[in-house]
Amino acid sequence: MEGEETLAKFRIEGMAPLLQVYDMPISIHFYRDVLGFKVVMSSGEGDDVDWILMRLGDIELMLNTAYEREFRPLHPEAERISVHRDTTLYFGCPDTDELYNHMINNELNVNKPEITRYNWKALTFEDPDGYLLCFHWPLPNS
Repeated sequence: MEGEETLAKFRIEGMAPLLQVYDMPISIHFYRDVLGFKVVMSSGEGDDVDWILMRLGDIELMLNTAYEREFRPLHPEAERISVHRDTTLYFGCPDTDELYNHMINNELNVNKPEITRYNWKALTFEDPDGYLLCFHWPLPNS
């Protein structure tokens, strides 16, 4: 295939999506303290920064503030948040039931994992900015 030949000419490793967030401390709390991501780099000290790179195993994720502090509206803009539902981040997660219990223990409102039409068990919920996160794993053949 033509694409395979092109990829053989240079090396690409990993991917780190960049998500625009309304309130960085809330987002850092969610990804770091609830999901277990570690802070790798940031644009400053503490949680009230404008940019951050996080890592969980081999997964990297960048967060950037949608507004500089002095220009941030008092409340998230509903129109901006609604378009975030166009983005879903998928994570491999062999034990979605364990993750579900962890989320409930952290007082987050999530629905129980479901079996998808493609026979995977999936736990899907929103992050604080309305991005969809899906943690899923294939079921053994029946």
